[in-house]
Amino acid sequence: MGIIVQKFGGTSVGTIERIQKVAKRVMEEVNRGNQVVVVVSAMGKTTDHLVDMAKQINSKPSKREMDMLLTTGEQVTISLLSLALLENGYEAVSYTGWQAGILTESIHSNARIANIDTKRINEQLAHGKIVVVAGFQGVTSAGEITTLGRGGSDTTAVALAAALHADKCDIYTDVTGVYTTDPRYVKTARKLQSVSYDEMLELANLGAGVLHPRAVEFAKNYLMPLEVRSSMELENGTVIEEEVSMEKNLIVRGIAFEDQITRVTVNGLENGLRTLSSIFSTLAKNGVNVDIIIQSTTSLDTTSISFSVKTADLQDAINVLKKNKEEINFENIEHESGLAKVSIVGSGMISNPGVAAEMFNVLAENGIQVKMVSTSEIKVSTVIEKESMIKAVEALHDAFNLSEEQVNHESKVTV
Repeated sequence: MGIIVQKFGGTSVGTIERIQKVAKRVMEEVNRGNQVVVVVSAMGKTTDHLVDMAKQINSKPSKREMDMLLTTGEQVTISLLSLALLENGYEAVSYTGWQAGILTESIHSNARIANIDTKRINEQLAHGKIVVVAGFQGVTSAGEITTLGRGGSDTTAVALAAALHADKCDIYTDVTGVYTTDPRYVKTARKLQSVSYDEMLELANLGAGVLHPRAVEFAKNYLMPLEVRSSMELENGTVIEEEVSMEKNLIVRGIAFEDQITRVTVNGLENGLRTLSSIFSTLAKNGVNVDIIIQSTTSLDTTSISFSVKTADLQDAINVLKKNKEEINFENIEHESGLAKVSIVGSGMISNPGVAAEMFNVLAENGIQVKMVSTSEIKVSTVIEKESMIKAVEALHDAFNLSEEQVNHESKVTV
């Protein structure tokens, strides 16, 4: 008998009928002889509805009180799912994040898990019960309720799986697995049988919404096998693990993309050793995340630095820079919105030179101008016009043969 952690997202538990279907999935796993811990999100758009209500009362609500409010969404789901399991004759008990022993940092709205005391869960599993845990939440050492931010339920599930030394963590969602790119936009996208932790981490960070990066980091650090599966259809999903099936000639395994990107350029900077650290330390201290960075030396004395941010963070970035203009010492700020980021990802890129050149060639042949570039061992990211985003993704998907099934089941590669 092993321990399996199952996570079901908001869409999967969006209605009473869907909660009952989830209960059947859980019971099937128990009938296979496993002990089961289930992590669930709030039903459907519950969290959005709670946020809207809060903002009708207070335009700038306290993060502490928002945590108190938002954690009620998952509490509804865990009790309803437990009731569904009990109705079918299966012993079940529901726990909020703090009841489940999830200890977090003392940061409201975006806390990180510091430790998990699994004693209570293990006791219930030993008594043959299914344990249903609220995702997205925890408690500080001072007893303050916290939430884990975007993708928090994924992180809860993987962290619990690691703490319980589970055999596996299954992430049930509204898609059947991880695809070569988003099938809603590219009809020829296909499901991958397996993806390495590193590849999935890059895809998640670059805009693929199937899994949250923090959950993948947990899985990688603890070598916890994940499987992304459909909560609606009975079929195998995509396994995320250290050792993955090699796909013949498939250097690129996936394409991620996101719009709402803005390029910010800071002109007239002193061409000194500490210029870069001055700008980006200031932005980081004020919670502004930047992505691609390009420095252009305009003369012996001055330089310009461009970087990309999410468009939603543009005003914050500009405000921080202007507030610290005297310290940073620059002339002016320019920005260009209406951009998108398109990235190719694949562990095979490490040993295959020329992949970036091929990407740029494909984009050039399709009349798509590249405005910024960032690379790592297993990814190449480009910033382009938002209007060309889907055209670029389709062209790259075809150029790197991602529509073709090329799996060699006998070959394995460790990344």
